Amino acid sequence: MEEIYVNLDDVKPLSSRSSTKQEGPRRFPPASVLGLGLLVVFLLAGLIGLAVHYHNSVGGAAADLSAVKANLTERLHASDQLLSSVTEERDGLKANLTEKTREMDRLQSLSKQKKTCPAGWRMVNCVCYLFSTEKASWEQSRQNCRARGADLVIVDSNEEQKFMTSMIKEPTWIGLNDIDQEGTWKWVDGSLLTQKYWGQPPDNGNGDPKWGEEDCACLVNNWNGENNWNDLRCTTPLQWICEKIL
Repeated sequence: MEEIYVNLDDVKPLSSRSSTKQEGPRRFPPASVLGLGLLVVFLLAGLIGLAVHYHNSVGGAAADLSAVKANLTERLHASDQLLSSVTEERDGLKANLTEKTREMDRLQSLSKQKKTCPAGWRMVNCVCYLFSTEKASWEQSRQNCRARGADLVIVDSNEEQKFMTSMIKEPTWIGLNDIDQEGTWKWVDGSLLTQKYWGQPPDNGNGDPKWGEEDCACLVNNWNGENNWNDLRCTTPLQWICEKIL
């Protein structure tokens, strides 16, 4: 049998042979590359979506904050207007109260003073009456009273009617007429007639030209007791009664 001789110097370790072999660049499988690409795309899409969501959230919050701010500003403006109105009303009431207080003090001061009527006038229950001795038309009589700071008498109680009747000696004008509207009798202060003392219902002269339009009222002495009012033509010259309240 033939013997085989091996030169140990020619034998190199396996590891030495492996290390001397030159390796080329490593290549990934196409499926791995495609998966990685898709993963990148998904990550980008997620980041973009997150960014859009954040932008919308911030924008919505800013819009809500702006709306709240506008609402609060509007309410504050309304509150300022209401406060201004209340303050103005309070100042007006305060001024009115001050004026009323001064007027009350003035009236109290006057009430403490001795009340007197002008010479020739008669005082009854803090009211001054002047019974004229002259004669004039109803309008002239009223002008005479007003020139004295008074007006033709307004008879508004049974006691006053009795007093007037007891003082007159002939027909006398009082402050009652229906000049503005026939049949609507008013006192010189504009109040409507309620308490009446007609001797007979006013007839406006019954349309007789002799009497004319009878639009003014007078007291007639000794006629039907307390019910002694009569309507006469306003231009008729009569005495009159002035009234001034103290």
